Amino acid sequence: MGTYEGPGCPSHRMPEGPELHLASHFVNEACRELVFGGCVEKSPVSRNPEVPFESSAYSISALARGKELRLTLSPLPGAQPPREPLALVFRFGMTGSFQLVPSDALPPHAHLRFYTAPPGPRLALCFVDIRRFGRWDLGGEWQTGRGPCVLLEYEQFRENVLRNLADKAFDRPICEALLDQRFFNGIGNYLRAEILYRLRIPPFEKARTVLEALQQRRPSPELTLSQKIRAKLQNPDLLELCHSVPKEVVQLGGKGYGPESGEEDFAAFRAWLRCYSAPGMSSLRDRHGRTIWFQGESPARRSHPREHSRVLRTERRTLHLQTRPLQRHEGHREAFLNRLQPSCPRGPASTRTQKRPQSLTQGRGGGDRHPQAAAEPERPRLTPHPWSLRGPQPPSKRLFLLVSTPPPGTLGLGLCGFLEVAGNWMLQPYGHSLHNYVFNCTPLSSFFKPM
Repeated sequence: MGTYEGPGCPSHRMPEGPELHLASHFVNEACRELVFGGCVEKSPVSRNPEVPFESSAYSISALARGKELRLTLSPLPGAQPPREPLALVFRFGMTGSFQLVPSDALPPHAHLRFYTAPPGPRLALCFVDIRRFGRWDLGGEWQTGRGPCVLLEYEQFRENVLRNLADKAFDRPICEALLDQRFFNGIGNYLRAEILYRLRIPPFEKARTVLEALQQRRPSPELTLSQKIRAKLQNPDLLELCHSVPKEVVQLGGKGYGPESGEEDFAAFRAWLRCYSAPGMSSLRDRHGRTIWFQGESPARRSHPREHSRVLRTERRTLHLQTRPLQRHEGHREAFLNRLQPSCPRGPASTRTQKRPQSLTQGRGGGDRHPQAAAEPERPRLTPHPWSLRGPQPPSKRLFLLVSTPPPGTLGLGLCGFLEVAGNWMLQPYGHSLHNYVFNCTPLSSFFKPM
């Protein structure tokens, strides 16, 4: 769950903890005087479960906890058929929200709809989710494994974090640990950026190192209660900001639930942001594709040898099985190669496409990892994958795949590959990962003459 900034979606409706609480306030205020009736309607494209609820008269209320919202459908006295209340737990994904609209003007992507009962104009409370990452579950149980809410259960939240600092989740950088909902239920992308920015905490500092210091923090017993409160407000720690910063967003209101409409509804929130997507800030994507915004220089990126290992193996692979020069067919070789050589309007390949990348020839120490390669400049190497090439390669470095059912009287080689080096043909069996290389195909009959 994070921020979606693509076209066609509200760029500032980021459903983290505050957005879920704003949604619950909106549902409670908008539906307080309304009576709903009939069946709950689900859009056919949604993969979420059907909601088997029908009543002639029921009310709707909401409660948020962290990044979840519980919607309760309660039948009114005398409603038919008699039944028990039903609760649904929503997770908003990246673009989920609630809207109350006329029933004849449903918004696009309204995947769950609750209709009001007559008399009066018919309205629909809709769960709208453009990207369809949002989910709802029947039963009303909060998702297992989520920690206490940073907004409503601050004391339990703080105790849960400090008691579990031995967990491996705190081996990660603090910017990643803050998104772990087992401990920081309600914190998301923009909240972690704002919290770390206010405390000037490097986002890539080890989480346990940052949080262990809070276990030793004790207010002086000589301070009065008002002095202790003032000290906390003036110098809050990270866990205190995880509680107070989301509260600031809730107090701003808006974000799709205010009296304004359109971009004006996000103006106060945009002005409140200090770090997230702000000019002059740095940003990086983590291993899950989420963007972290922070102040300062980006950490040095370490190279990962695994990223090039497959290419490295391909580049250094050579043909180990050789055959004698094919006799009685030398006269056909030039014509054969001319037919196979593709035409290219760009002309010959540039020299840089025929050289091995420096990152593949040098080790971590900067030297050649295989000195014998420098001593044997004529050692044959296979052509890399065609996506990395521009233009045709020299015939002496091209691998040709000869595929066909040999006609009667021909040399029955079946599927194999040939590499021509210094006038000799070198045989490569089919089973030796030929799909890694460049192939030109021709029937055997077009190259070999019948014996």
